[in-house]
Amino acid sequence: MTMSSKKKILIGAIGAGVLVFAGALGYALVPTETRNIGAGQTLAAGSAQEQQMIQAGRYVAVASDCIACHTAPGGKQFAGGRGIESPIGTMYSSNITPDKKTGIGSYSLDDFDRAVRHGILPTGGTLYPSMPYPSYAKMSDGDLRALYTYFMKGVQPVEAGNRGSDIAWPLSLRWPLSIWRKQFAPAVAPVDMGKYASAEMARGAYLVQSLGHCGSCHTPRSSTMSELALDETGPAYLSGGPLIDGWLAVNLRGDKADGMGSWSQKDIVDTLKGARNAHSAVVGGPMADVVSHSTQHMTDADLNAMAVYLKSLPAAGGDKATFVASDQTAKELFAGVQKGRGAELYLDNCAACHRTDGKSNAIVFPALPGNPTVLAQDPSSVIRVVLAGSKLPSTKAAPSDLGMPGFAWRLSDEETAQLVTFVRQSWGNNAPAATASQVATVRKLVDHDEMKAGNAVAVEQK
Repeated sequence: MTMSSKKKILIGAIGAGVLVFAGALGYALVPTETRNIGAGQTLAAGSAQEQQMIQAGRYVAVASDCIACHTAPGGKQFAGGRGIESPIGTMYSSNITPDKKTGIGSYSLDDFDRAVRHGILPTGGTLYPSMPYPSYAKMSDGDLRALYTYFMKGVQPVEAGNRGSDIAWPLSLRWPLSIWRKQFAPAVAPVDMGKYASAEMARGAYLVQSLGHCGSCHTPRSSTMSELALDETGPAYLSGGPLIDGWLAVNLRGDKADGMGSWSQKDIVDTLKGARNAHSAVVGGPMADVVSHSTQHMTDADLNAMAVYLKSLPAAGGDKATFVASDQTAKELFAGVQKGRGAELYLDNCAACHRTDGKSNAIVFPALPGNPTVLAQDPSSVIRVVLAGSKLPSTKAAPSDLGMPGFAWRLSDEETAQLVTFVRQSWGNNAPAATASQVATVRKLVDHDEMKAGNAVAVEQK
């Protein structure tokens, strides 16, 4: 077996763990509290204590993005059936409603714990790490029990049979996953809240590391597809992850150009709450879903705690892009000086909204100078937004779902590369050039997604 084949197997079995996004829960939410209720205790049905636990569990479910994978488009909440693609086939999420026949209605608290925090099914099999149990291993006992109470008492049971994966034998065998789990999944141990500088930072660390499982997307992975670090003790933690549906999971550490180093605590909170801040915005479907269906519903106290923790992370360092604000590009474009084809393409396709200074009106469209997504080492996200466009989610804080059209229909691979390079090397931005081959790779993914979307519409219309 070649190294390429081995890597495909590992990605197929494990790589889905980076495809976990947030889902919709339109409930009034209450702050999470740790409740020291032993496994042997029971709550009186309909009691005030049980209702409090259900509400707390609902909030844990929002912060943990449970609905993301376990609700198919147009399907009933938590009834499963959402496809998660991998290089070797598509796997489908399971029904986690309390239906006893097809869901988790017969799960005991111990069964639920083993699945959520250990990645082990009641039958003894190992879950695909599309269920981010390496992060949920840090979930507190109180939150785990509240989450269990919510699913058993606060979610409507739905009888919906689980769909098998489209992965062909022998790659469909699950027993190799148990080897991976034993080798790379951490032992269950709640976050040590006492090691942080303040209670607020500790709460933020817990939300980011465990419930929010931010590292599942934003931390790079080893050749075995395990996260290189699970908390701030590893310098790779949250330093930028792999491509997810063609979008790059950006660096969340303190790097000035491609990270959060130039962002204030308020910038981070505003982004988690409304998908945009005074000078930047969320780019790409995965994070837009997180904001739309999860973080915007969290309390201000929790969002601020997450921001405090993220701002405590030092820069990842290494060979990075840089940004030193400069008005030279703006002056040249305003004066009609167009140095190269990239500048011409920018004026023809982008300047109407982003203006010659690249700053636009940040309240409406994100600024391009100093933008972490623009300055990422990998230009894939910028390439994708140029080819396919993007749309900001409508949130309570910012209800306008503004969008950008795609230009794949009018720009060649070479033209797209020239345009993206211009954006990444103007107004003081200094990031590596994009290439036509990189554009071609992203274009294939965009074409695949459009075809898949078209097929889905055709199915609905039958």
